Amino acid sequence: MIVQPVILSGGSGSRLWPLSREHYPKQLLAPFGEYTLLQETVRRLSGLAEQHPAGEALEAVEVAPPLVVCNEAHRFLVAEQLRQAGQDQEKILLEPEGRNTAPAATLAALRVAAADPATLMLIMPADHLIQDVAAFHRAVSCAMKWAADGAILTFGIVPSRAETGYGYIKQGEPLATAAPAGPVAHRLERFVEKPDLATAESYLAAGDYLWNSGIFMMQARTWLDNIGRFQPAMLSACQAAYEAGTEDGDFYRVEAESFAASPSDSIDYAVMEKLTTEESGTRAAVVPLEAGWSDVGAWSSLWEVIPQDESGNILKGDVIAHETEGSLLMSEQRLLAGIGLKDIIAIETADAVLVAHKDHAQAVKDVVQRLKAEGRSEHLSHRRVQRPWGDYEGVDQGERFQVKRITVKPGASLSLQMHHHRAEHWVVVRGTARVTKGDDVFLLSENQSTYIPIGVTHRLENPGTLPLEIIEVQSGSYLGEDDIVRFEDDYGRG
Repeated sequence: MIVQPVILSGGSGSRLWPLSREHYPKQLLAPFGEYTLLQETVRRLSGLAEQHPAGEALEAVEVAPPLVVCNEAHRFLVAEQLRQAGQDQEKILLEPEGRNTAPAATLAALRVAAADPATLMLIMPADHLIQDVAAFHRAVSCAMKWAADGAILTFGIVPSRAETGYGYIKQGEPLATAAPAGPVAHRLERFVEKPDLATAESYLAAGDYLWNSGIFMMQARTWLDNIGRFQPAMLSACQAAYEAGTEDGDFYRVEAESFAASPSDSIDYAVMEKLTTEESGTRAAVVPLEAGWSDVGAWSSLWEVIPQDESGNILKGDVIAHETEGSLLMSEQRLLAGIGLKDIIAIETADAVLVAHKDHAQAVKDVVQRLKAEGRSEHLSHRRVQRPWGDYEGVDQGERFQVKRITVKPGASLSLQMHHHRAEHWVVVRGTARVTKGDDVFLLSENQSTYIPIGVTHRLENPGTLPLEIIEVQSGSYLGEDDIVRFEDDYGRG
């Protein structure tokens, strides 16, 4: 039995702004320590093949390297994080644009089914936290039997409180006649939208309602059969996009125009809810999961899952808290001091500061929408912007000039390029640079510099074994990042 983990890494995490940005979303952040949420999702797969439900005689389980589906704009960041985690993986499937989880799952199923349509897909968001990995393994192992028999499984989180921020699943009778040790799959009776507080309290008291986790398991062919029956236009668009796709190094790039024609819908709405309302021939089931789960969907959620000090505070970075309790204070760049605070969230980054009461944490997304509406850039990217060759950080900017600090990884190079509207002056502050300027190629070491006039073809490379750092001063009538004409690029960018 082959299990193919499918990791959906397309979210933007707007409610964790300003730490999460559209170009660097929450699944790429490490809010709990050493590993990012994406890396933690991959790491929790370790040991899954050894799990078997008690009393069940299952064939040997093989867990394939994960298949990641991500936004094309995040492809190098995702690939680098998988590399840092030492993780082998399938080709990373690139979505030209976000069309929600059902088309992403369909692309994955098309790829998996081409090798073996009976393969079990374990579909997981890349940005969730699961603290009890052993409990997660037991729940997945419970689901394997039913998924191999043609059912579609989801995992429902055993609620710990009356939560109004999650959708709910009502579970029906158990599918197993004798309960083995560990979780038991139940018939999936219905999905319920996010309730008000009184309704959520009634769900908690009833005991047969679970939080909707967004984690699923089914055979690849089972998904394709059902998406074809319930959403034929989606399947047709995804098939056309996948079949016209191209291999690109570590990536598989689906065809953009065909994919854009797919309806945008979630796995729940596209298929799962329909399985509970009609006799479809496909069984929908839910496995209860009690494993320290969080979708890390807001700053208040983060406060709940990170260990707190004796005053109920979480302090990260250069932070001083005085007569403060129940608060989350995080600083990236500067000293952050909190005095006399209670239940406050304060997040400092290089270009934005958020201060909010925990009770209003969900409203952060409204601030992000306002930034978008006003044409501002703070919702898009941090001051330090990641690139496949390294990163750059804005230092200063004014009328007709801009100053950046550029870091190039060992052995990496920027594209061979030119600009129509700006000139550049480079000063090496660390390492050695190989510079192409027109027909000339030469080396620069620390404290040496060069000038690149407007319209001159140029390239910056790091031939050394240490990071290369330079200060770049741009001057000209237009300084936007789209004033780049690329002639050669190691990363396939146009």
